[in-house]
Amino acid sequence: MPEIRLPEVSSETLHGACVAVGGRAVLIEGRSGEGKSDLALRLIDRGAALVADGQVICQRHDGGLVASAPAHLAGRIEVRGLGIVEMPSVERIPVDLLIVVLDAPSPFPEEARTRRIAGVDVPVLALAALEPSAPIKVELALKQAAR
Repeated sequence: MPEIRLPEVSSETLHGACVAVGGRAVLIEGRSGEGKSDLALRLIDRGAALVADGQVICQRHDGGLVASAPAHLAGRIEVRGLGIVEMPSVERIPVDLLIVVLDAPSPFPEEARTRRIAGVDVPVLALAALEPSAPIKVELALKQAAR
């Protein structure tokens, strides 16, 4: 009997945040209250642009992955203690990196990992989002991923 191959999904919605750094998107994923929006906000303070917060639509496009916000969340980010804040945002942007927020990631470099999102392999970095150096680590990892 021939093997049945199901088509890969071409779109996924992730629970998390997404910012654009230098024209490339960084997805930020983790459990509720672990600092996804906080990390996004600190990256925005360093010059990044908001793409999405809460939910991120990831679509395969021309062999790559593109991130955008659902229409009802576009241009909005949750800021603890303030609520939902409106700010300028980017509509669609290519994804280069996925940050997985962990309480205590390994202090040593891990073997290069990827995760398949909407049929596209995306480099993964685990880090503690609330560490003071987290935004700088994201920027450095994004530069490495672009090589």
